[in-house]
Amino acid sequence: MENAFPPQGTRIHGGPDRHGAALHDFSTNSNACAPCPAALQAVRQADASQYPDASYTALRGQLADFHGVDAARVVLAGSASEFIFRITALAAQTAGEGSAVGLPPHSYGDYAQAARAHRLTLASEPGQAQLLWACEPSSPLGAAHAGLGAMADACAAKAMLVLDRAYEPLRLSGSPSLGKAQLQTVWQLWTPNKALGLTGVRAAYAIAPVGAQAQVFQLDQLSASWPVGAHGVALLQAWTEPGVQAWLADSLNTLRDWKARQIALCESMGWFCLASDANFFCARPALPEGLSLQQALDQLRSHGIKLRDTASFGLPGHVRISVQPPLAQDALRVAWQT
Repeated sequence: MENAFPPQGTRIHGGPDRHGAALHDFSTNSNACAPCPAALQAVRQADASQYPDASYTALRGQLADFHGVDAARVVLAGSASEFIFRITALAAQTAGEGSAVGLPPHSYGDYAQAARAHRLTLASEPGQAQLLWACEPSSPLGAAHAGLGAMADACAAKAMLVLDRAYEPLRLSGSPSLGKAQLQTVWQLWTPNKALGLTGVRAAYAIAPVGAQAQVFQLDQLSASWPVGAHGVALLQAWTEPGVQAWLADSLNTLRDWKARQIALCESMGWFCLASDANFFCARPALPEGLSLQQALDQLRSHGIKLRDTASFGLPGHVRISVQPPLAQDALRVAWQT
């Protein structure tokens, strides 16, 4: 068992930075066709003068019906990151000293950050972990999680296996590794704000495995009151509406066309693009002689274009690029040639 996590530093995220919002932002995986009009209207009409129902009875019921599960299995969260920290706290409390977490080779930094905060060690093998993280389509690669099916079958009874499904609604190709029966044995973490293009609204939820009532109760005890505000409630309720789901399905067709164009554009600049099933992919840019990747990204940022360096994901020399409209793609090409 290993005790060493990747080096800790400043938390790195896509989206606005100290310079504000980029004119053409390829650094965040939000749906570039968005915001979803119906979801945006629901958020704008939310009544922020009232507390939400502290038990979120109606919202839990809507999400449960949407997924075809019992409402008692729905755990609301202030965001995916909030849930990551809360379930990590539960793992640390349950397993006690010496508990360990299993991480994908390349993954969202908050998994490791939460483990550090709760003094979990890093497991070298899935069977050594009390908490296991998987993400599919993965970030930053947008690919399948290798061996996920076998891991679910082998580890779900011994450890909490959390499948981060933030990008499942933005899947453009491929299919999930887990079948319906296997999904009932793992925790599923959903973050609809990316698919709807409303990432500024912080709201998420998880679906507990069958038979995890005790853990659901413990997570509720670890939660602050009203983890989701009125605007988050409105977003999650809109997420379950047929019209919103129809809009999302239409947007995926557009994103597929934009993705094919964007990959062709990147390859025309000499970039090597990695395969991806999602609305984003990783690429290794062909850097001009004498220019580092960070210098190139800084110059692009000065032109109003932001890409995500994947070094923080453990993938140096590459960038993660979300699929953007042709106008933004052309701006990237012009700026790169300049």
